[in-house]
Amino acid sequence: MTILVTGATGTIGSLVIQGLAQRGAKVKALVRQAGKAALPQGVTEAVADMSDVAAMREALSGVRSLFLLNAVTPAEVTHGLQTLALARDMGIQRIVYLSVIHADRFTDVPHFTGKYTVERMIESLDVPATVLRPAYFMQNERQVQAVIQGYGVYPMPIGAAGVAMIDTRDIADVAVAELLRRDASPEPLPRVTMDLGGPELFTGESAAAAWSRALGREVRYGGDDLQAFEAQLAQYGPGWMAYDMRLMMQRIQQHGMKPAAGTAERLEALIGHPLRRYEALVNELVAEAS
Repeated sequence: MTILVTGATGTIGSLVIQGLAQRGAKVKALVRQAGKAALPQGVTEAVADMSDVAAMREALSGVRSLFLLNAVTPAEVTHGLQTLALARDMGIQRIVYLSVIHADRFTDVPHFTGKYTVERMIESLDVPATVLRPAYFMQNERQVQAVIQGYGVYPMPIGAAGVAMIDTRDIADVAVAELLRRDASPEPLPRVTMDLGGPELFTGESAAAAWSRALGREVRYGGDDLQAFEAQLAQYGPGWMAYDMRLMMQRIQQHGMKPAAGTAERLEALIGHPLRRYEALVNELVAEAS
């Protein structure tokens, strides 16, 4: 039975492919350019841009299960809805969709509302799917590691409400477990929505303290200035994305990113190992850079 993984070359998708391949699943990886991705042995390519309906029909041909991950782009909603519709038309009834925690609450954050729109299609049409709602990725810290180590400042303005950061490897482990569970079932399974969050809540101050311990010198929290955060991001990427990230951080400062009670325990039971800790990831990043 073939599982198609979209977002195959990204952080989560590549980990999902590795996990499925290690478990002996038959996997197709959706890529935009043939031969560019380093794929595990036995994984085949399906070459398509998600905007190309004919190419996506071909990619979905012969597929039993689908891992749907849409990159944050202006076309994200179209890609998500269109891929789900094509999968439905082709009789695919085993789907895992990667959304985001609080997609239904952070309604002024464009990429959150985009993912929630896809969730609404899944719900209204009762698509047999697992909707995964992860919190802030621990591995996002790679993007600011040079600032942390070079200037002694933790620059992500996550505030003080509390964020249950989660390791991308744990997200992938959950996705693999759900894909295999659905793929192995003789009948489509009921729809499920799952929060994904780590075992601890972190604030800007406590994240900075974790870096201080790992580096053996003081790292201070850079504060909650969202205007400065947006301006910094806009130097390296499109303005629409910088503003989207600013709105997300504003909501995080106001409400945090807190999964439902008991989430960590449920996830650990599903994947069969303890969730990775933020401090362990920080130590890992520091060791890699040394």
